[in-house]
Amino acid sequence: MSPVRPNLDLAVIGNCEVSALIDDLGRIVWMCLPRPDGDPVFSALLTTEGGASPEGVFAVDMVDLASTEQRYRRNTAVVETILHDAHGGSLLIRDFCPRYRARGRMFRPMMLVRIVEPIAGRPVVRIRLRPTRNFGAEAVCGRAGSHHLVFPVNDLEYRVTTDASLSALADQCPIVVDQPLTFVLGPNQTIEETPSVLAHSLLLETSNYWQDWVRTLAIPFDWQEEVIRAAITLKLCTFEDTGAVLAALTTSIPEGPGSGRNWDYRYCWLRDSYFVIQSLNRLGATRTMEAYLHFIDHIVAGSAVRELQPVYSLAGSHDIEERVVTSLAGYRGMAPVRVGNQAALQTQHDVYGAVILATAQLFFDARLARGGDRALFEQLERLGERAALVYDRPDAGPWEFRGRERVHTFSAVMSWAGCDRLSRIAHRLRLPDREQHWREVSDGMRDRILERAWNERRGAFVASFDDDHLDASVLLLPELGLLPATDPRFLATLDVIGRELRDGDLVFRYRHEDDFGTPQTAFATCAFWYVNVLAAAGFVEEAREHFTRLLRYRNGVGLLSEDIAPATGELWGNFPQTYSLVGVISSALRLSRPWETTL
Repeated sequence: MSPVRPNLDLAVIGNCEVSALIDDLGRIVWMCLPRPDGDPVFSALLTTEGGASPEGVFAVDMVDLASTEQRYRRNTAVVETILHDAHGGSLLIRDFCPRYRARGRMFRPMMLVRIVEPIAGRPVVRIRLRPTRNFGAEAVCGRAGSHHLVFPVNDLEYRVTTDASLSALADQCPIVVDQPLTFVLGPNQTIEETPSVLAHSLLLETSNYWQDWVRTLAIPFDWQEEVIRAAITLKLCTFEDTGAVLAALTTSIPEGPGSGRNWDYRYCWLRDSYFVIQSLNRLGATRTMEAYLHFIDHIVAGSAVRELQPVYSLAGSHDIEERVVTSLAGYRGMAPVRVGNQAALQTQHDVYGAVILATAQLFFDARLARGGDRALFEQLERLGERAALVYDRPDAGPWEFRGRERVHTFSAVMSWAGCDRLSRIAHRLRLPDREQHWREVSDGMRDRILERAWNERRGAFVASFDDDHLDASVLLLPELGLLPATDPRFLATLDVIGRELRDGDLVFRYRHEDDFGTPQTAFATCAFWYVNVLAAAGFVEEAREHFTRLLRYRNGVGLLSEDIAPATGELWGNFPQTYSLVGVISSALRLSRPWETTL
């Protein structure tokens, strides 16, 4: 096969403790330890060569490779890559991170398992196990044991236990794969069983776990496989130890070629997390929400409440200082590589509404072990007071502009939505005085938003109060409940956005110049927002056709990144992007034919 430049045709494995990205040649090009926001021990994704990089990769390079196939084992997070050589030889690579329930608790170790099996002929491979540390600054040489290699990474030691030849690993010399090979990457602890026996036992348990989890999902009749894959991937973007939800598993994949819009998304944004939780809730996967609310509870309890950040570390820490790392060249050589995110220092007023919205289901869903009570409501009221105070003040907005602040319509509407839900919760708790208070507060906010966010000259709701710029985030106004999609003002807005922000089937966040120039790529989830309001406005068949076309932008295993180039359909931005996968689920649920009338 001819060399292929790095791309985002990647598969994801994980267990809600660790995760890894695998390219379509079966090369592990990204994995951070001891958790997803840690040091990448496999860092080739952020190099000029990608999987062909001499360092930061775990590859099974087939000699005379002719073709490849890649898929997920049905309804699991187990990736299967098949390599074919030019002489009729083939082998199967299975990759997964163990996850299953045992002895009353979830088993999700810091572990990755790789099984390489011959399936035809006598395939010849070179195995490159070349981890790095300090963000690619140093290649790490393993210390050999009897059947394992030990690798130090800062304060952590991990080992790869294998039944392959350690000499062949060290020398990267060709070997014939005439029997299965097993690799178990995990803590530096002795494994009692043989690697093969352990790996196949873990494979069975992990496959059973994911297939059982999928059985609990309330999926739509149409687009079932697409929704299942998106749901599993959203689950993989959670950090179960604390309940945090990651925006993506990578850092510094540029939003467009050479754009400089390279950000670290391996953290928990309160806004993004709400939409992830909402999507999983709609599928019936409520445990992720319960874990996330535990994460939120610690943040709110440990803060002054009046100063919630937009984003926190996976442990809930405030400190995620942004810095540039020069030891990695960047995706396709497109620097900079950033670690940390300056957005933690920004003012984003939508966060108060996002927390209230994420928590509201506790008061209404009888399935949950822990329901909302008066004490929790009073805690949320303090956030509501802050939302009502700041909703019409300038902030950085949902797109986190670094060079300016405005009174962003989206932030104002999220603040209103939080106060509106407090009124509904008070009604549920039979607190008429508080219900009336929050209804009066939210009604006043709504009136002001509808007045100031509407631009008569543009004939549309705009990005910020008294502004001229369009912004795709206003497509969420009906979903958040501010007004129906059939309202004449919203229909006019939808028409203007369709003419000015839409490019083919894709939709830009905005078109105006920002801190880094004019955007080159469309924000993937905006197209799903557009599809949803088309349907809500009554254009259901048009929306279904549009949604079907959007699904073609997913990569070979059904995943999406943050951004898409309209001219080429190429994926850009951090990967996998939870916002984009939320779009797949929300649109499928809205547009699917009902089970009751289809069977």
